[in-house]
Amino acid sequence: MPNTLVMRPTDLRGILRYIPQFREKTFVIAIDGAIVGDDNFGNILMDVAVLWSVNIRTVLVHGAAAQIQALATEKGVVASNLDGSGVTDGATLQLALTAANRVTHEVLAGLSVADLRGASTNAVIAHPMGILRGIDHLCTGRVERIDVEPLQMLLQSGIVPVVPPLGIDGDGRSYRVNSDAVAVEIAKAIGAVKVIFITTADGLVVNKELAHHLAVDELAEALQRGAVAPEQVSKARHAVAACKAGVARVHVIDGRVDEGLLAEVFSNEGIGTLVHANAYRQIRKARKRDARSIEKLIHLSVENEELLPRSRADIERRIGDYFLFEVDRNPVACIALHVYPDQNKGELACLSVRPSHENQGIGRRMVQFVEDRAREAGLTTLLALSTQTFNYFRSKAGFADGSPDDLPPERRARYEQSGRRSRVLVKAIEPRAPAVPPAG
Repeated sequence: MPNTLVMRPTDLRGILRYIPQFREKTFVIAIDGAIVGDDNFGNILMDVAVLWSVNIRTVLVHGAAAQIQALATEKGVVASNLDGSGVTDGATLQLALTAANRVTHEVLAGLSVADLRGASTNAVIAHPMGILRGIDHLCTGRVERIDVEPLQMLLQSGIVPVVPPLGIDGDGRSYRVNSDAVAVEIAKAIGAVKVIFITTADGLVVNKELAHHLAVDELAEALQRGAVAPEQVSKARHAVAACKAGVARVHVIDGRVDEGLLAEVFSNEGIGTLVHANAYRQIRKARKRDARSIEKLIHLSVENEELLPRSRADIERRIGDYFLFEVDRNPVACIALHVYPDQNKGELACLSVRPSHENQGIGRRMVQFVEDRAREAGLTTLLALSTQTFNYFRSKAGFADGSPDDLPPERRARYEQSGRRSRVLVKAIEPRAPAVPPAG
């Protein structure tokens, strides 16, 4: 039985937030051979059908390592390499040709069940990988170029291109090619906005922990340090290559999770690892239409008596004080800075992070952002009131214990009226040091 998500990503409202970003765009989906043989593979193709139904085009690239291994065992042959990155001898190439053709047929058959049309192409033009570090890689190939025209013709006709991990040169010779590399080269050639690697792991493991979000430079640095799980180095390297070539997002997800593809594409949280190349996250000033999002963000904190209740009308009235932290243009955290100019004081208020995004450093970034805004406004003191998170403000944000006497008169009156007896925390805002002009 495939794993099942607790959250239902197919909720129409959740999907509708993302469709305008991706409509008429193309995703390259690279599916490991082991996933093609999994019970959940049919569900993945149903997810692909959902993408096409909202005008998101897809190219499917598949691997065949698991099938090559199975075929080698069946025939009593030792395969010289499975994933198309090492030495492919003649016998292993024959195994790869047979296995890849079988997998391609299985993918095409699955697309028919999902009510999609598919076609396999010879769009991968390859040449021999050659001799590397003194080792002849024989029948292993490297992608020379992608023949874009047949892929675009299929996509424009509503047909799913299915690309095996094989390449052909101008003389008709075939080569075993790594499917991760094929996916990246196709994405570059056709201008895809996403590459999605569907594998048998939860995502990329970096520093022995599952990484949910990584900037491309972070991942490149982790690769240099040897901090990526060895069996995932290929996915990590190709994710970096894709982002640096202009693909905005690369995802690595577990293909055994039912509706996992939709959960990754149509939700902030996703289920695996997202490697991003551009402004995936940002803090921005709230607008009036954001009041509902802020109200939803703080709902749980209000229920837990961590935050003072605020009505939507209250939020709208002071919307200019609020800031939102967005992930792919969806709010996941909020904070406010209420300014008391006659006192040169500001209050850091309404800090709330969606539970799915806790422990990612977002709260600290929001606090630092408000502190910088207070400094820019010429404030000398930043206040925070807390009933439960005062230790966080003291240990992580540099606040010290204060007293109600530190509050401006109007804020003091509301403090007494609330009866919450919140801790008052205070932080002196040091002015930014002036830039030193260059000598000479």
